[in-house]
Amino acid sequence: MRLDRWSASEIVELDKASIIRRAGLPPRDLRILGPVFSRSSSILAREKAMVINLEFIRAIVTAEEVLLLDPLMHEVLPFVDQLRQHLPLRSRVGENGECAPDGNGEKQKGSLNEATGAEHELPFEFHVLEVALEVVCSSLDLSVSDLERHATPVLDELTKNVSTRNLERVRNLKSHLTRLLARVQKVRDEIEHLLDDNEDMEHLYLTRKQVQNQQVEALMSSAASNSIVLAGTGVPRLNSSFRRSLSIATSMHLDNDVEDLEMLLEAYFMQLDGIRNRILSVREYIDDTEDYVNIQLDNQRNELIQLQLTLTIASFGIAANTFIAGAFAMNIPGSLFNTDGSLFWPFVGSTSSGCFVITVLLLGYAWWKKLLGP
Repeated sequence: MRLDRWSASEIVELDKASIIRRAGLPPRDLRILGPVFSRSSSILAREKAMVINLEFIRAIVTAEEVLLLDPLMHEVLPFVDQLRQHLPLRSRVGENGECAPDGNGEKQKGSLNEATGAEHELPFEFHVLEVALEVVCSSLDLSVSDLERHATPVLDELTKNVSTRNLERVRNLKSHLTRLLARVQKVRDEIEHLLDDNEDMEHLYLTRKQVQNQQVEALMSSAASNSIVLAGTGVPRLNSSFRRSLSIATSMHLDNDVEDLEMLLEAYFMQLDGIRNRILSVREYIDDTEDYVNIQLDNQRNELIQLQLTLTIASFGIAANTFIAGAFAMNIPGSLFNTDGSLFWPFVGSTSSGCFVITVLLLGYAWWKKLLGP
């Protein structure tokens, strides 16, 4: 889709060679807009164009138009709608104090106040960049809100019941969080890279460079025409006039002020930083929940170990009594067996009581050593 500064749009089919000639881009920049780098984030400044590859928005912006790839995708449609809404508002007053073309294709002069306000208007390429960043930030913000909305019930359910199903839901939640954090980080890093380099931001002023080139060409043509008139007066004067015109042309409008773009990028950098902090808060909540679940599991593991220790001590006491009963059950002749049975019950009672006392002593020792909990 091609949209110009007056919000006129049309669907066109262009091959790579046509795009390269139209926007003055090197062929390697088109690979950035290809499917391999479809989810990468980059904002590149070239001589006559700006290459925007932010999430699902892939566009080539010049000082006069924007070429948008895959404009009919459902993710890109909000970007197209906002461009159509913002560009007519912006183009009511032109950069030179002129209004947008009317139905007859003629331009009307704006008032002095409109022209003064237009001087503070952002250039066309920055309006496109602003809309792209706004759409991307809004999409990421909705994704984070959806993540926060789904994270709370999933984590609460895990704290109540540690099951395989709940653990799988938390694993999917963490995977989604990691991917979303990587997307936000890519866009944030790209904006931070631009903010750290004033030269890159200066190259993004496509309208300024276009005006400078037009003025340089006008001064060069004026100097050339003047040199023809002054050719009869002597070569030194011709060279002096030509050098003076060239010096004025090269030094004119060398305005390195990038405050407008810097303020624009800083606003969305802060917004992305806030989105990133929200994602990190969700990740901390997940980590805290995992720590709580691990504490629960450790507590249950300790309870099982205590139960195992109690059963082991009880088994030791029963085994001692069983050993005594097994020893006297052997078919060995002896005078002890030639009795009337009056010693049987006292003997059984004394041995059982002794084993019970041994068991209680072992349990008391384990309690004293804090091997068994309260």
